[in-house]
Amino acid sequence: MNPVNGFSTEGLPTLYLSNMPVQSTVPGLKITRPEIYFGEMTNTDVYVKTDQQEFNYPQGQSNNLSTYEGTGGIAMGGFLRRVLLAFDRGDLTKVPFSDDITAQSRLLMRRNVLARVTALAPFLTFDRDPYIVVGDDGRLSWIIDGYTSSATYPYSAPADLNGQSVNYIRNSVKAVIDAYDGTVTFYVFDSSDPILAAWRGIYPGLFKDASAMPAWLRAHVRYPEVLLSLQADVYGLYHMTDPEVFYNREDQWSVATENGSSQSGDQNAQPMHPNFVLMTLPGESGGLEFVEILPFTPINRNNLIGWIAARSDGAHYGTAVVFDFPKTRLVDGPQQIEARIDQNAQLSGQLTLWNQQGSHVIRGSLLVIPCGQALLYAEPIYLQAERSPMPELRLVVLALQDRLAYGPNFEAALASLFGAQTPSLTGAESPQSQPTAAPAGAPQPSTDVHALIAQASRDFADYQRLTSEGKLAEAGQKLDDLKRTLDQLSAHAK
Repeated sequence: MNPVNGFSTEGLPTLYLSNMPVQSTVPGLKITRPEIYFGEMTNTDVYVKTDQQEFNYPQGQSNNLSTYEGTGGIAMGGFLRRVLLAFDRGDLTKVPFSDDITAQSRLLMRRNVLARVTALAPFLTFDRDPYIVVGDDGRLSWIIDGYTSSATYPYSAPADLNGQSVNYIRNSVKAVIDAYDGTVTFYVFDSSDPILAAWRGIYPGLFKDASAMPAWLRAHVRYPEVLLSLQADVYGLYHMTDPEVFYNREDQWSVATENGSSQSGDQNAQPMHPNFVLMTLPGESGGLEFVEILPFTPINRNNLIGWIAARSDGAHYGTAVVFDFPKTRLVDGPQQIEARIDQNAQLSGQLTLWNQQGSHVIRGSLLVIPCGQALLYAEPIYLQAERSPMPELRLVVLALQDRLAYGPNFEAALASLFGAQTPSLTGAESPQSQPTAAPAGAPQPSTDVHALIAQASRDFADYQRLTSEGKLAEAGQKLDDLKRTLDQLSAHAK
C-alpha cells in the first residue's frame, strides 16, 4: 500500500505496507489476513484444508507454509459428495482419488469477485473496477458498486454502461466481499429506487440497509467514477435551463480532455477521468472531504468553464455540486496547459529523449489546485523502462497563470515557479542557476520567497503525513496553510 502523493528520493512510491510477512510503517495500520483467496485475478478453483500445506512466502532456503483457517467454500465431506463436486467442477479423474483431500477439506469456487457477485445478483450491473480496503481488524475486503439500470425509461437519452445501452441508472447497492473467506454482503444505499425495491421484495434476505454497514467500512464508500462520468456527459447539455439557449446549444459543455501516453510514447487527447482528492470545497466550513472532481470546457473549446465535485462523506454522500467560472474571464484548461508543456523547448526535448527505445514517458493526471483568484496546475511525469513494471517519478510541472516551471519534485518546481531558482530537469543545479552578478536594477529573488517556498514544502509534507495517519482535521488545517502560502508567493511574483 502506498499514498498516491508520496515518493522516495529515487522517484519510487513510498510504501506503507510492504514485504512478506507484511510490515507496516504507519501506526494503527496493520494486516492480520494478507491472503487473497477471493480477488480480481483468482479465476480457478482451489481445494483448501487438505493434507498438503499451502505455500505462503519464501523464507531463507525454505518456504513458509500455511493452512487455510477460514470457513469459506463448500465442505468436501464423504466419498459420494466428493464425486458429485468433482463431476460438477470437471475434476472427476483427480479429486475422488486424491489422498490429500479429506472430509474436512473445502472447495473454494467462483473466487473472482466480479463473477461471484454477478452469480448472486445477476439482475444488477456491477462496476468493473473493484477496490480493496483494510478493515480495523486487519482483514481485507473488496467493495464493488452495483447499479440498477434500464433501457426503456421514457424521454431519456441512452448512454453506454459496460457495453450495454441504458437510459436509467442508479447506484443503489454496494457489494462487500471478504478477501479471505468470500463472504458477500449487499448494502442498499438508495432505498427509493423502485427497481431495487422490487428485487428486495423477491429476495428479502439478500440485502441489508446501509445503516447496518460498520462505521470503518462506511468510511471507505465512495461516489462511483462510472456514474459521475455519465452524469457529467448529460449535465454538459442539460445544465442549460433557458429554452432558447438550450435549443441553440449556446452554452454546451463537455468533459475536459488531457494528453494520454501510450506504450509507444505517442500522445493522444482523451477525456479526463474523475480524480479523487481530499479538499475543503469552496464555501464549506466542515473541513476536509473526500470528493471526486471532473472539469468542464465549452464544447469544442479548451478553456476551463467549470468543474463538478461528487461528495462521499457522511450525509453528503451521493450529492454533487458544480462550480463555474465567469464567462467574461478566460481560464486556461487542461489542453492549454498541456500545449504549454509541449511547447517548452527544454521539456519537449527531454521528453523526446526519454521516449527512446527501452523506455517511455507516462504523463500523470493533471491536477488543479485553487490558489487565491487563480488555479495552480500540477502534472507529474514518470519514466518507465520496458523491463520494469514500476514507473519512476522524474518531473513535476507546475503552471500558474502565464508562468510555467518544473523540477524533479514538488518543492523544486515550486521554487522555480516563483523565481527562487532556475528550472532544472535533474536534481543538480544547472550552470545558469549558479550565482552571477545581476544587471543593475534587475529584480532579485527575495529571501522572503525562499522562506515561503520552504514553508510551502513543509506544509505539503505535513499534509501528506497527517492524511496518511487519518488525522483529517489537522491535515485540512495544513492544506489551508499551504493555500495561504501559495497566495503569498503569487502576490510576491506579481
